[in-house]
Amino acid sequence: MKKRFLVFVLLPIFGLAQNRLSISVEGVKTSDGKISVAIYDSENGFLEFEGVYKFDSTKAQKGTTELSIESLPPGKYAVAIFHDENSNDVLDRNWLGIPKEKIGFSNAKMKTFGPPSFAECAFELRSDKEITVIL
Repeated sequence: MKKRFLVFVLLPIFGLAQNRLSISVEGVKTSDGKISVAIYDSENGFLEFEGVYKFDSTKAQKGTTELSIESLPPGKYAVAIFHDENSNDVLDRNWLGIPKEKIGFSNAKMKTFGPPSFAECAFELRSDKEITVIL
């Protein structure tokens, strides 16, 4: 019993506590489909399926959709979101590779010639945090 108590008390002290990231996704055009969220913890593999640290999705709500990602350890993260209107679990693109579905990123916007970098999207997570992403 004493060991469990010590682990519970010391876990937050040594920075091993888990945090919640609450995300408000604004600019959702319709309630069709879902909002898909990918959390990245490294520049390596940023915006690639294999590089995703955590993934989640929720039913889209026209206007603003709220969701939370639980159990994130302290660290540096970047968020990429898309409105999967047809619920096919794929970011649909045109023949040039340009997304046909709305996308958004933490701290950054799409550039004229491509997506932002991990560094442009990154933020530090040290405790529970709320962010807003605009599609």
